Amino acid sequence: MGKENFIEIYVDGCCLGNPGPGGWACIIKKNNEEIILTDGEPFTTNNQMELKAVISALSYFKEPRKIKIYTDSEYVLKGITQWLVSWKKRGFKTSQGKPVKNKELWETLEKLTNFHQVKFIKVSAHSGNFYNEKADRIAKKSAKKWKKKF
Repeated sequence: MGKENFIEIYVDGCCLGNPGPGGWACIIKKNNEEIILTDGEPFTTNNQMELKAVISALSYFKEPRKIKIYTDSEYVLKGITQWLVSWKKRGFKTSQGKPVKNKELWETLEKLTNFHQVKFIKVSAHSGNFYNEKADRIAKKSAKKWKKKF
């Protein structure tokens, strides 16, 4: 991981109903190309889709990389940069003593952020950021496909 530039990745997740059919998308910007990953589930939550977008993006790389993740999800951003340390100290319990939702996804995300050098950057949702808007459209399209399947 010498002097390589950071790979930029835009992620988004959505749900048609919460819970309901959901979709996620990530746009990986690497060497002047765009790699788009997307999928979804028939019955999920918005937060799960947001997490799966990040996990899928980071899992794409099999060797450690320097990565910037752009997300509009406060849940993902604060979860990985602030809350996770406290959750772990409390045995994956919230400050109210309740089990942390999506524990397995958080554990997977933590492993991936330890494997790569990851910087999380907050993007305002629906603010005209080209790649954030594109990831949002792709995630919604994926969610709609799941809605039609079931």
